[in-house]
Amino acid sequence: MADRYENQPPEKLQGKFQARVVCCILGIGALVSWNSMLTIADYYYQVFPDYHPSRVLPLVYQPLALGTIIILSYHESKINTRKRNLIGYTLFTVSTFLLIVLDLATKGRGGVGPYIGLCAVVASFGFADAIVQGGMIGDLSLMCPEFIQSFMGGLAVAGALTSGLRLITKAAFNNKSNDGLRKGAMIFLAISTFIEFLCVMLYAYVFPKLPIVKYYRRKAASEGSKTVSADLAAVGIQNHSDLADDGSKNQRLSNKELLLQNIDYAVNLALIYVLTLSIFPGFLYENTGKHGLGDWYALVLITMYNCWDLVGRYTPLVTWLKIENRKVITFAVLSRFLLVPAFYFTAKYGDQGWMIMLISVLGLTNGHLTVCILTTAPKGYKGPEQNALGNLLVIFLLGGIFAGVALDWLWLIGKKNAF
Repeated sequence: MADRYENQPPEKLQGKFQARVVCCILGIGALVSWNSMLTIADYYYQVFPDYHPSRVLPLVYQPLALGTIIILSYHESKINTRKRNLIGYTLFTVSTFLLIVLDLATKGRGGVGPYIGLCAVVASFGFADAIVQGGMIGDLSLMCPEFIQSFMGGLAVAGALTSGLRLITKAAFNNKSNDGLRKGAMIFLAISTFIEFLCVMLYAYVFPKLPIVKYYRRKAASEGSKTVSADLAAVGIQNHSDLADDGSKNQRLSNKELLLQNIDYAVNLALIYVLTLSIFPGFLYENTGKHGLGDWYALVLITMYNCWDLVGRYTPLVTWLKIENRKVITFAVLSRFLLVPAFYFTAKYGDQGWMIMLISVLGLTNGHLTVCILTTAPKGYKGPEQNALGNLLVIFLLGGIFAGVALDWLWLIGKKNAF
């Protein structure tokens, strides 16, 4: 039976608000586990004081995420998106729970063995991140831009949520003792595990049933997309091969052609995260010195970054603030590199007020420019091309993050007892 929403325009369909809420929660789930790891880094610095957790763990995480997304993007047109995203969120759920098990098994003690175990779990986060981010952004790229914006907003909500909770747990527990830090860390990981499980349920049983989501997936199927077939089948919409019989209608640009047409967007997205991750979070934990806020200082800086990153991901909703001109986006991205000397001299000579202002600018511009690129780039393409482009852009996003966490080590040059 034909879906009764098949021929209705998307703005007339029900479920847009609900879809945006679900997309936001799915965005939270895509990053809450990793953000929890970053936010409880003060606990891991106490357990593993000689192993640079805030710098080593991203280097474990990012290469695996990058390698995985490259492979998945190459095969994206043949991958079952439903299974891909469910596997990713399930892996996040299991891995986050394993962090709790690892800590309980070792009783919060440090050493090489537990640190290797921690790195192994972080590696599984890298796999899950590539599976989910590429799958979700590719899937949402063939829908309306507001869904991508909500998903990217959810990524920032994850950071703001974990930072806020960390400040609360730090105040609630006696964090001068290892036991106080440990209790706060376990609360974090338990909340993250619950959120990841919630994402599995929402993506499996709620999101695909929303009328507007079914509309966009039917539209993508009619344009030749094979990646949405399992999601359509899950809501009782069967074989759409009849919609793809017209070969001329369903010809799509190759990945190479899509990349060449959008190379400026891709490179700009990479450069955004090269800069951000070369400063956040390692520089904030190890290079900002001692200030009046004491051991609260790094947490306050990370909280300010996450809060302004969240604001930046919603500012494109204001029409006159959204940047769609490609040259203006490039200029804005390159201008951000002026923050490198600004952070260096502020850490050396400035006070904590100036540093808080700089980290706020870093977060605001990171969120705003990311959403501008990801919502503008897919416009004008057919469903299969939008899905492919979304995956390609995530490659450059994760590549930029990897380069950024590697460059973060350059801040240690000339620092005494750095290694």
